[in-house]
Order: sequence, then C-alpha cells, then structure tokens
Amino acid sequence: MGIWDAFSEIVEAVTPWSVVEAEAPAAEPKEEQSAESETKDDESPAEEAAEEATEAEEAPEEEEEEEEEEEDEEEIVDPKETLEEECKNSAQCAPAKHHFDECVERVQQQESEGEAKEDCVEEFFHLAHCATACAAPKLWSKLK
Repeated sequence: MGIWDAFSEIVEAVTPWSVVEAEAPAAEPKEEQSAESETKDDESPAEEAAEEATEAEEAPEEEEEEEEEEEDEEEIVDPKETLEEECKNSAQCAPAKHHFDECVERVQQQESEGEAKEDCVEEFFHLAHCATACAAPKLWSKLK
C-alpha cells in the first residue's frame, strides 16, 4: 500500500458525502406477462372466457380508483420555474435573450451547412443567470 492509497482512504473516510449506488428495479411486469401467457396456453377456451369475464368486471373498479387518486393528488407546480420563464421573456433579460437567440440561429445555420464551430453555452448561462437574479426576489415572497 503506497502513500497515495493511504491518503485516498483517509480522504474517503473524512468526507461527509459518499457515493450512493442503487440497483436497477426488478422487471416485474415482464415476468407477470410471461407467466400469464404461459398459463393461458395451458387453459381451455372455456376457462379463458371465464377469466376474461372476471377481469372485465374488475377493470371498471380499478379505473374508478385510479381516477379518484388522480383527482385527490394535485400536481405541485414549482413557482421558481414559472417565475424564471416570465423573467426570460421580460425586458430585464431581453439583451441576454437576444444574444442567445442569435447564437442559436448561427449554430443551426452552421449545422445545416456542415459542422457547427461553436455552441451557445456562454449565452445560455448569461440568460439563466439573468432569469435567476430576476426571479429570486419574487420567489421569496411566494414561498411560505
């Protein structure tokens, strides 16, 4: 073990954050579908018809429950995003938006002619900074 390995281990032990690695979720729906198709192959037509009838009776109940859940859950809209959109289109950020739009047009023209020689990252960040600076005071008043 070298000095660099020891130093790396010390740094990893002291840092308050760590790398979180998650496993991919199991593919349950595919397994259920394949299991259903295997069981249906073994069943007689009369059994299949009876099973389809019970599924048809259960389906409306499930749909009603899903609709009720959707109505109960109100989708929360982030006020920061709406305020930043308003600020991007306001007079305060008009110069930054103008430069960004011109850059996008240039890059699209370069791509249609061949290969683009530039990107609009700098202009994008200027516009994003302007929108954030404009939206920040308004956002604090909307937060509880």
